[in-house]
Amino acid sequence: MTINGLEQATDTNGSALPLNKEGIETTSNGVQIPILQDAIETVEPLLKEPKSSNYPNPKIALEQRHIDEPRQLRVAIIGAGLSGVLAGILLPAKVPNIKLTIFEKNADVGGTWFENVYPGVRCDVPAHVYQTSFAPNINWSEQFAQGREIRDYWQGLARKYDVYQYLKFSQRVEELRWDEKNSVWNVKVHNLSTGETSSQQFDFVLTAIGRFNAWRLPDYPGIHDFKGLLRHASNWDPNFDPTGKRVAVIGNGASGIQLTANIQKRAQRLDHYARNKTWVTASFAGDETSIEPIPISAELQESFKDPNEYVKYRKELESKYWRGFSSWLKGSELNEKSREQFIELIKKRLAKKPELIKNIIPDFSPHCRRLTPGPNYFEAITEDNVEYIQTPIKRFTEIGIETTDGKHREVDAIFCATGANVDMVPPFSIWAHGKDLSKLWQQDGEYGFPYTYLGVATPGFPNLGFIHGPHGSGRSGTVPHSVEVQVTFFAKLLRKFGREGIKTIQPSRKAADDFVEYSDAFFETTVLSENCSSWYNSGRPGSRIHGLWPGSATQVTIIYRDPRWEDWEYEYLSETGNRLAWYFGVGSTKKEQDPDSDITPYIRDPASIDLRDLHESWWDLP
Repeated sequence: MTINGLEQATDTNGSALPLNKEGIETTSNGVQIPILQDAIETVEPLLKEPKSSNYPNPKIALEQRHIDEPRQLRVAIIGAGLSGVLAGILLPAKVPNIKLTIFEKNADVGGTWFENVYPGVRCDVPAHVYQTSFAPNINWSEQFAQGREIRDYWQGLARKYDVYQYLKFSQRVEELRWDEKNSVWNVKVHNLSTGETSSQQFDFVLTAIGRFNAWRLPDYPGIHDFKGLLRHASNWDPNFDPTGKRVAVIGNGASGIQLTANIQKRAQRLDHYARNKTWVTASFAGDETSIEPIPISAELQESFKDPNEYVKYRKELESKYWRGFSSWLKGSELNEKSREQFIELIKKRLAKKPELIKNIIPDFSPHCRRLTPGPNYFEAITEDNVEYIQTPIKRFTEIGIETTDGKHREVDAIFCATGANVDMVPPFSIWAHGKDLSKLWQQDGEYGFPYTYLGVATPGFPNLGFIHGPHGSGRSGTVPHSVEVQVTFFAKLLRKFGREGIKTIQPSRKAADDFVEYSDAFFETTVLSENCSSWYNSGRPGSRIHGLWPGSATQVTIIYRDPRWEDWEYEYLSETGNRLAWYFGVGSTKKEQDPDSDITPYIRDPASIDLRDLHESWWDLP
């Protein structure tokens, strides 16, 4: 609109505003307001949706899950001894969304402490050492608990932590077979109560079968011809009374030594067959054992009611078992000192029959075989009703045993304390990719020894782990602690497995080779590599050591604490090929959507914060 040569604009109430030649509005009060020309052409494109974007096109779609929603893991544990019970306690507490099943061939938990009921069976380390770190028993009746009390302790823990809900008793695993297409283990189980056999599928399997659980009789010629009572020490007949009987005990390991010392006084005659020499000691770490119960005094028991006093007592007692690492190093001062002390003990306790001394003292260093505390053992074998026999056994007869020198000894009962599956070969087949692990590890197999990475897994067998198996514990420390640490390692692995969308996990061959190479180098510096037979080396003198960790208990604790995930190989659930897609999900957590959740758990009393642990806990997250 033009008035007197000026362009006019219209204000909001319809009145026209004059424009000067520069296109500036002029109001009645003289204020000038700038206005853009061609406003419609300028604004209109801004109101339209862009025809295209320069942002990259995504190659994958987001997985519709939150990062704090791990998938359910079906995990099988084979065995409910000490290791299986600890796994049944710790894994459900540490692995979210785990579905646990524990197969046990016996009628209850306890493992070796459930099976071994021979006279004198007891732990040769103090009871206050042979227990968990988190649920100690302050009411042990003896310093060195008998087998029954130890069994009751582990069964009590299983009840306290509701482990029985996962247990399937009288279920003997007969085979594991890997299903490569579906990435699961088929576990074949024989029900010993019904005779039925079934197969179940699991995402992950952990063996906890123990080291001495699969006992077996020796294969001497004629062994089945014997007409008297023939038993393995781990299969003791509770109805047998040795009083007045002629008894043979074969073997001088821990059970053979305990059995000989405990039945010698009652037997009419005892023939003790001890093919191998071994170092029999008074104690492991200065805590001397006895064939008779060593009760814990009422005064000491009363002091345990004060938690601080009990912790102090326990730390002082247990710390001794973490020291003395150098005692198994070749030529070490501590090892030489041990030899002198043990020889002095042998001479003192065999004073009644000094002719035995030369047959008792080993020609290898202390610790080449496991030391065996043997209260009253030396005294027993010097008695007139005991014959200490080192001549090899030729054969069994219907009424006794004949040795290679032609001598025949008639007996009423024979007890074989000859050990168990010391080669660590699984007592059932484990098939994957056309190979059976139980064959690979046998002496004449492809590996010929338990080939593992850190003793916890082996290449070629995905989603399979070993609890307290090969290299399961160190020379120092305690067995319960070493198992707790190893189970915690598996908890970390299973959390990673379930949280990150991993389909299969196994150690690389290079990592396993490096571990074997290091182990060989380490053990060569120790007395374990000397020419002795032990369960450390499958009972084959000079063969590769696999029964112990190649280092101290402190060292292995550090190694398991922070896993080297770069030593593992992975396959992922996501079909996109993107290793992060399933793990990251929709980019948020389910917890943060819950208005009642504690989204700031890191905020707490500053006085309670230890900076070394700050932001380290796996569960303490926003």
